Amino acid sequence: MEGIGRIKWAIAGGYIPRRSHGSAPQKTSHETLCILNTSAKDALVQITLYFADRELVGPYRVTVAARRITHPRFNDLTDPAPIPVETDYASVIESSVPIVVQHTRLDSRQAENALFSTMAFPLP
Repeated sequence: MEGIGRIKWAIAGGYIPRRSHGSAPQKTSHETLCILNTSAKDALVQITLYFADRELVGPYRVTVAARRITHPRFNDLTDPAPIPVETDYASVIESSVPIVVQHTRLDSRQAENALFSTMAFPLP
C-alpha cells in the first residue's frame, strides 16, 4: 500500500499553558501531534515553529516508523530549543513520505479540563 496523506502540513494555532491541574504527566497541559505513517518507509518528520514576535525555530526532528503512529508532545521537543510556554506559535510539519497529521491540545489550568483535537491543514 502506498502511503496516504501529504508531505507538508500546517497548524496555525499553538499555545502551551504554564500551569496544570492534576497528576503529571497525564494531566499536564500540552499540545500533541498525532502522526500516522501508512507507508512502507519510515517517515522522517521535521517541525518548524513560527512566532509573532521572534524568529522561527527548527527543525525539530521526529521519526515515525513504517506503518506506525506516534504522538510527540510539543512540550517534550527540546532540540534545537525548548518551546516557550504561554507563547502563541504555529507549526509547519514536513515529511519524507506522505503522512496524516492531527493536532490535540489539553488545557488543564483548572479542574474542568478542556481537550480538543483538529486535523492539521494539508498543503499541496
